[in-house]
Amino acid sequence: MRFFLPAAIFLLGLLPASGAKPLNIVVLYADDWRHDTLGCAGNPVVKTPNLDQLAGQGFRFTHNCVTTSICGVSRATLFTGQWMSRHGNKAFNAFKTPWAETYPGLLRANGYHVAHIGKWHNGKFPAENFDFGRAYAGRHWMKRPDGSQIHVTQKNQDDALEFLRTRPAEKPFCLTLAFFATHAEDGNPEQYLPQPESMRLYQDAVIPVPKTAADEYFKRLPPFIASEKNEGRVRWHLRFDTPEKYQAMMKNYYRLATEVDAVCGRVLDELKKQGVLDETLVIFTTDNGYFHAEHGLADKWYPHEESIRVPLIVRDPRMPAGKRGGTNDDFTLNVDLAPTILGAAGIAAPRTMQGSDFSPLYLAAEKPAWRTEFFYEHAIIIRKDFIPASEALVRKDWKYFFWPDFERAQLFHLSVDPGEETDLANDPAHAKQLAEMRTRFAELKSAAR
Repeated sequence: MRFFLPAAIFLLGLLPASGAKPLNIVVLYADDWRHDTLGCAGNPVVKTPNLDQLAGQGFRFTHNCVTTSICGVSRATLFTGQWMSRHGNKAFNAFKTPWAETYPGLLRANGYHVAHIGKWHNGKFPAENFDFGRAYAGRHWMKRPDGSQIHVTQKNQDDALEFLRTRPAEKPFCLTLAFFATHAEDGNPEQYLPQPESMRLYQDAVIPVPKTAADEYFKRLPPFIASEKNEGRVRWHLRFDTPEKYQAMMKNYYRLATEVDAVCGRVLDELKKQGVLDETLVIFTTDNGYFHAEHGLADKWYPHEESIRVPLIVRDPRMPAGKRGGTNDDFTLNVDLAPTILGAAGIAAPRTMQGSDFSPLYLAAEKPAWRTEFFYEHAIIIRKDFIPASEALVRKDWKYFFWPDFERAQLFHLSVDPGEETDLANDPAHAKQLAEMRTRFAELKSAAR
């Protein structure tokens, strides 16, 4: 499902001219961090001063979404620009797309010095495909060779700065800095383990509890989700099933976010110190959204707004001054990241990439035509009472859910029900809307495959 922009867009000088110096690329890629976990997005509690500043110097997309809300699949989509149906990673396995058709592979083949640091989550890490490659994740605290402990976010910083300070100055570079935070440490009852110096943060804060965190909203879910066997509910009990636990967990989650923000700031400072910040495309985004107890759930996976909407901030040296600090509410997707990165490098995206370069949304004098809907998909994990498969047709005003393991459809009118509280699929008054969306859903599902 490739979305092609009008040919005229490529006549507007948006791509690097032949012979022009290609932009460096830095992708700051956080984990389990949804669209509103930013001060600049209106979050009243979390402190993200460096990312807020990045948004003020760049451009923020308010309706950026993932096409599959889970770590490994979303990362495969980042590299390949493809829906899960095409790249083939349905949870934790390696993607099937040839490396030569990924953005790191194409950049390196075109003279870039390429690094991947941090979480990989796509099978065995292919260190041979990078000039600088260090993959690790899963724990917040790690052992150094001398036996001492280092926090994973501190290691992310140390490795990123080492790469930037040792790279060959004569070559353009691409750094994908894939944080483990704010992901929980699975199996650890504390779940979120920030650094000691962060514990002073948010001590006196009271984290607002979402309206739909109440038990009545959990009971409104389909019975195969509203089950104590469902993994989203199991993790809700780990994190959120008492008011005290909710406050403690969310404060530590926000502390991890602020630590990531600080590292982003230090990376940006290093780029500025080296005099290359204004020669570098900087992207901040994340792999999936996150339930903070909405619908009585934790984590992600499902097509609800909290799960599929993620931040996207872009600082692009080509951006006109009048666009800096702006926002855009079009649907951008994680399938768009690879073609956008390649466009900034002056490299044609392979036809296997299904996304589109979104830079014309802030570079073009006139706004180009753009998507108004997209297909969402997520495979079954382990068994259908653990994490069932889910699919959706997503629009701004309406959303159609389909649960293929149970042949169950849902319909939500987002314009009047942004919290997805009331399923209208069985309401005769909306039968026509349901039928239209079911037909369009089938078309987009077919196109994605």
